[in-house]
Amino acid sequence: MSSKKQPAASVGGQAVIEGVMMRGKRHWALAVRRPEGDISLHSEELKPLADRYSFVKLPILRGIIGLWESLSLGMRALAMSANESMGEEEEDISKKEMGVSILIGVVIAVALFVVLPLFAVRMFGSLRAHSTLFVLVEGILRIFILIAYIWVVSRIKQLRRVFEYHGAEHKTIHALEAGLELTPENVRRFSPVHPRCGTSFLLIVMVLAVAFFTFVGVPSLFWLVVSRLVGIPLVVGLSYEVLKFAGKHKDSRVMQIIMYPGMLLQKMTTREPDTSQIEVAIKALEGVAALEPIEMDHGGKADVEVMA
Repeated sequence: MSSKKQPAASVGGQAVIEGVMMRGKRHWALAVRRPEGDISLHSEELKPLADRYSFVKLPILRGIIGLWESLSLGMRALAMSANESMGEEEEDISKKEMGVSILIGVVIAVALFVVLPLFAVRMFGSLRAHSTLFVLVEGILRIFILIAYIWVVSRIKQLRRVFEYHGAEHKTIHALEAGLELTPENVRRFSPVHPRCGTSFLLIVMVLAVAFFTFVGVPSLFWLVVSRLVGIPLVVGLSYEVLKFAGKHKDSRVMQIIMYPGMLLQKMTTREPDTSQIEVAIKALEGVAALEPIEMDHGGKADVEVMA
């Protein structure tokens, strides 16, 4: 490797059905364990909006756009992995189908994490006279719903393997950031939790939302829902900046304390993977590395992005 520092590549990932998707700045790769035991690898070029519109790179906005692009790519990777893991031929997924799937997911998320907490808190009329207390109770209830949702999902046997692949994804990126050769032996020694995980991201969103919506007050239910729908994208953008900063300063004691609750929550969404699952995660990361350089900065850290 040349002594001259090269531009670092962003690396993130997502666990899918019997596989792992990894993405860099310009490419993404999906590795899936097929029924026959071999690993299929699919790689493609990314076409982010930031390449066409410079304003998309602005702080806050880049988090909002990045989340939408990640959701779109994640849904496609998930559908592809379902086909591959069952040994079926890949099916083309139209933008309309992806859009409908994401829309359904958004509607369910809004119902669970926006409308339900607001309805529940409004049942206690005395809280409406104290806007700070109202928002605080709403936020605590929203976090409780998130934890309960994750707990219920984690009880589903079919999804436990996805959580194991989630752990394999994190371990592999840990090994990359440590500058080690990507072998199952090296990857296995790392923790299955990571400060840039999407689980931590969700918790940051919910905590920052409490502070953000304190300034809104307690208007009618209609305007409460509207304020959340309008305000949550801004909170998402701010949360992205926090998580990005945390990923680059994960050795800081202060950031470790701030990220600790999210790391605890990850213990519900990750499991220790076996060697075969680690091999799949390595294959996915190698698929990205084959298409674009993944250089480390002088501190031994990759320029990394938010992971699912």
